[in-house]
Amino acid sequence: MRRDRNREKAPCSNATEVMQQEIWKEFPEDLFETVIARLPVAAIFRFRTVCRKWSSLLGSDSFSRQYSEAPHGLPWFYTITHENANNNVAMYDPSLKKWHHPSVPLAPTKIVIPVASVGGLVCLLDLSHRNFYICNPLMQSLKEIPSRSVQGWSRVAVGMVLNGRSSNDGYKVMWLGNDGTYEVYDSTKNTWSCPGVFPPSIKLPLALNFRSQPVAVGSTLYFMCAEPDGVLSYDVSNGIWRQFAIPLPLYLTDHTLAEFQGKVMLVGLLCKNAATCVCIWELQKMTLLWKEVDRMPNIWCLEFYGKHMKMTCLGNSGLLMLSLKAKRMNRLVTYNLLKREWQKVPDCMLPCSRKKQWIACGTAFDPCPSALA
Repeated sequence: MRRDRNREKAPCSNATEVMQQEIWKEFPEDLFETVIARLPVAAIFRFRTVCRKWSSLLGSDSFSRQYSEAPHGLPWFYTITHENANNNVAMYDPSLKKWHHPSVPLAPTKIVIPVASVGGLVCLLDLSHRNFYICNPLMQSLKEIPSRSVQGWSRVAVGMVLNGRSSNDGYKVMWLGNDGTYEVYDSTKNTWSCPGVFPPSIKLPLALNFRSQPVAVGSTLYFMCAEPDGVLSYDVSNGIWRQFAIPLPLYLTDHTLAEFQGKVMLVGLLCKNAATCVCIWELQKMTLLWKEVDRMPNIWCLEFYGKHMKMTCLGNSGLLMLSLKAKRMNRLVTYNLLKREWQKVPDCMLPCSRKKQWIACGTAFDPCPSALA
């Protein structure tokens, strides 16, 4: 009886397999793009290795549109690590809690630091603060853009905004110096320009906080300033400057701006007596005051008690990566602004080394295979 039943089931099983092959053979290519655009980044890269046709599909304009419209997960972090006078690139995927170590094709003589990102692209600036590079860290592509026309070695704050929904519509890079000089690079024109005169109503020098990367809300960039404490904004689309004097919370150090769902946020260390804690604030639009919305769990803060802590924020949009350092202590943590969740980051180590890497600088970026510099 069992043999007869098995014989009866076998043809059905084979028929099902044939039917599946026929279905996939006629599967519309536009639906392939719709499905692939919603896969995790790691799965997309496995998809590329199937065949040349599928790999080339990821570079098509239609896939780029599909990817820009599809919902995606957490941003990644592009960081520069330092060990034995050597600079290396490391990327952190918070979804898998995994470090990646790509070989970005940069000239070995050039030392560059990530200063801004938008639409899957990262802006790199060399130590002369004059030469800019745009790269897609995921695809390891690199483009050098024209040097800024203003001569000098003065430090600058750099921000990026998109022209449209994705980087394929073009993007703009802006740099701003303490003396009020600034320029805007338009990728569609491949040129720098100074759209207007810096308003005389804003006192110079600006005393920019260069530890804080500018944040973008739509087409507006926000820069953190001191003396007086506050925020300076510039709308790249219409050229309007605004300055807001906003007092900082008491006992605050190592503070930087962040952005979440169109809101301007602040993250920093509260240091009073021997106690230290990481806190998050939100800028209230009506009162123009900082309102505390969260702080690091007390059990984590106890580890910092009595230590001279320094903090660097490596990402400022949606998900923050915080580098917390003291003598004989180096901690990396992430903070999810949506879930209000703190998580520890695993140590960053090169594949052929067991030595822990020191994260020198970094920025958050949206992993996008179709982003074009």
